[in-house]
Amino acid sequence: MLVGERRELLLARLASEGKVLAKDVAAELGVSEDSIRRDLRDLAAAGLCQRVYGGALPVSPAVADYAGRAAIAVDGKDRVAAVAAGLVRPGSTVILDGGTTTLAVANALPRDLEATVVTHSPTVAVALLGHPGVEVFLLGGRLFRHSAVTCGAAAAEAAQAISADVFLLGVTGVHPEAGLTTGDAEEAAMKRTLARRAADTYVLASAEKLGTASRFTVLPFTDVAGVITDSDDQNVQELADLGVPILRA
Repeated sequence: MLVGERRELLLARLASEGKVLAKDVAAELGVSEDSIRRDLRDLAAAGLCQRVYGGALPVSPAVADYAGRAAIAVDGKDRVAAVAAGLVRPGSTVILDGGTTTLAVANALPRDLEATVVTHSPTVAVALLGHPGVEVFLLGGRLFRHSAVTCGAAAAEAAQAISADVFLLGVTGVHPEAGLTTGDAEEAAMKRTLARRAADTYVLASAEKLGTASRFTVLPFTDVAGVITDSDDQNVQELADLGVPILRA
């Protein structure tokens, strides 16, 4: 089998089975594990998979730039946002993460809601201008353009003054084995900082993020109060089997 054919097989296996184990594929094809690892390394460099220990997982489409993500799974994000918006109680304080799903949450909040929203997303803050009863606190810092959020020392320091009821967390990958992941180390650290400032953290996980992984771990499933998803695939069942509360959208 030619190298190109082997890599096409790896991508097909990722699409059909949701993961590739280097040892198993090497034995099946009669090649060395090193050859399969090189293939996976090159595919990962091209953005076609996410390497993990022992093999690879599908890469999340949510690692696209902000404008590109705005057109992905719009209906699913709206369904997730509707459930998430219901977690924001009148008089409560909520932290809204950045990203396109969280922007959908801001738009789904009732216009007459009276609450406090803390966010490090300028786009989320602007979306809330039409909610006169929502007091908005925007955390400053270095702007991370990929997700249109502030990160870094200044944003993390500002977050230390917050005590919130709920944090609505956006991630790029949700996988039973790889966990909750995102594509940037500094953004992952900011998400962890915000999670520590809220009593409960809920994950916004539209279907395209299920069964995928990105480079950096955000939180273990044991640190979240639930995963909100419109997916009903095997990954959701595996999460439920792990004891992760699932909120269906």
